[in-house]
Amino acid sequence: MSMSAITTPFGFDSTAAEIAATADLRGRRVVVTGAGAGIGAETARAIALTGAEVTLAVRDIAAGEQIAAQISATAGSGPVRVVGLDLSDLGSVRAFVDGWDGPLHVLVNNAGVRELPQTYTSAGWEMHFASNHLGHFALATGLRAALARDGAARVVSVSSSGHQYSPVVFDDLNFAFRPYDPQLAYGQSKTANVLFAVEATRRWAADGIVANALMPGAVPANPQQRAAGSLPPRLYKTVEQGAATSVLLAVSPLLEGVGGRYFVDCNETDVVDRRRTDLTGVARYALDEANADRLWGTSLELIAAQ
Repeated sequence: MSMSAITTPFGFDSTAAEIAATADLRGRRVVVTGAGAGIGAETARAIALTGAEVTLAVRDIAAGEQIAAQISATAGSGPVRVVGLDLSDLGSVRAFVDGWDGPLHVLVNNAGVRELPQTYTSAGWEMHFASNHLGHFALATGLRAALARDGAARVVSVSSSGHQYSPVVFDDLNFAFRPYDPQLAYGQSKTANVLFAVEATRRWAADGIVANALMPGAVPANPQQRAAGSLPPRLYKTVEQGAATSVLLAVSPLLEGVGGRYFVDCNETDVVDRRRTDLTGVARYALDEANADRLWGTSLELIAAQ
């Protein structure tokens, strides 16, 4: 991690809408993946409040259209579009890229799957790695020219504290040799999300494109999980709080030109060399430049083979 850590006036309790109120993105265009529900929907809603044109890239078109209608009904929101996208299917990713016209100012790679039973794509890729990393990698690299047109574009990579459960195991990405473990599979994909931000920032600096990764926090899918969850109640966030760090990285003037970093609770977090019981911090291997470069090369090879 370079130089001093980035700090902001925002924190654990900040909401996405509070942060959106500090930015004006009228005339800008933003894509949010997985915006049909949860943190993705709230991220899109808040970014629309900046006046930006927001595209909801979703697998479930009906769910996306429902969210789009809610956003459009909110006073002061920018225009909203819904476009189909299945990140586990490279054909779907390519169709989205081919259908994009004009500049893109912000790409929020939010969509993700978590702790699935052992599942593979038609290409033979383990589903967490395929959906959470490779699909977003193909999307971002496919949209690079559109991002470069802005001269100061941002990519936001939604990771997780779960990245501390596994580095990217380059010699066994698809669990061909290791016994399959959904926590390790998810963790590997979330480490890949951080490494992507590190390498995209390095490779695309000349285009003015920066990428940062984040951990949104523990946001239960329903209120009952709050009581039944393994964390103390005070550590759970609302959806509005969970989307805050994504929105900060996407729109805040405070993050202009900042890239290759990992944020928690709206601030850059510390680097750790051992997994902590509370999973705070970011593992050093997730910011390692050699790992980031290797993952980029590996990802390009895997996608080119399809």
